[in-house]
Amino acid sequence: MYPQQEERFEKNPYQIEIHTHSVCCSAEDGTILAEVTFPDAAPGVVDINHTFVDERLRGQGIASRMLKQVAQELKETGRRAKLSCSYAVAWFAKHPEWSEVLA
Repeated sequence: MYPQQEERFEKNPYQIEIHTHSVCCSAEDGTILAEVTFPDAAPGVVDINHTFVDERLRGQGIASRMLKQVAQELKETGRRAKLSCSYAVAWFAKHPEWSEVLA
């Protein structure tokens, strides 16, 4: 993420929430504005299958930030990921430092 993107995100009133099978960015009223989902695919393996960012937030680096949160969550919980989401495939290609969480 470029510094200017991170700075713009930090000024926005959104929260990233980490769940067992998703990471989402919600507005203060609870509306989901961005989400990455990763349901179980096999024991200890999830499938990162969907990334969504509302058009109002696109271009601010939020999807990248959420994928990093997913990678951290998987590492911390000892899970691995297969990738069926095209954005996740591209993100992991650009971030080989997280290849250890790939199945």
